[in-house]
Amino acid sequence: MGQDIVIQAPQGPIDAWRSAPPDRAAALGGVVVLQEIFGVNEHIRSVADGYAAAGYVALAPALFDPVSRNVELGYDEAGFARGRALVSELGTDGAVAIVRAAAAHLQAEGLKVAVVGFCWGGSMAFLANTRLGLPAVSYYGARTRPFLGEPLRAPMLFHFGEDDASTPPEDIQAHRDAQPGAELHVYPGAGHAFNRDVDPRHFHAASAALARRRTLAFLETALR
Repeated sequence: MGQDIVIQAPQGPIDAWRSAPPDRAAALGGVVVLQEIFGVNEHIRSVADGYAAAGYVALAPALFDPVSRNVELGYDEAGFARGRALVSELGTDGAVAIVRAAAAHLQAEGLKVAVVGFCWGGSMAFLANTRLGLPAVSYYGARTRPFLGEPLRAPMLFHFGEDDASTPPEDIQAHRDAQPGAELHVYPGAGHAFNRDVDPRHFHAASAALARRRTLAFLETALR
């Protein structure tokens, strides 16, 4: 269903995983899928394929390409450390510039576009809303709080795990207070990365399934 392509960003060529529904002409819209700090790996490609199966053209840009190409990190301490370093090296503005390029790539196909991101990518999805005006879905975006003063420019959906130490209750409440116009859900029994089905330490199947249903309903309305 998916394939590797190259898109053009301000920093140069960026690899991306593109996945489209079988009937491309009947696509419901475009979805830019934003990675965790581990790169566009098996899990993120699978997420993109899942949106294609639901009727969307999905594009997952390799956000780290300007500083290190072909990044696919493990879910261990070494992977965490390398991912955090790459996030810092790329910078927020660099990530947003690539998201803009990915959205423009889909828009050039005549598609209305939304963004769905996970962890660090969830925080970048929020900025895609406030800075690029794109409807966005943020899964457990633990780096969003410093940007919460930025006003929304499009529909916004937040997903948080109730037991996620990286987004404690006071952080979730800060999202509610700063962005009362957003849709926000908290999932009992779920921790961080509850959608990461390749990682049994974090995956919470019931929460992931409910969040997906809510996300698809959100996309259907936001991209109408």
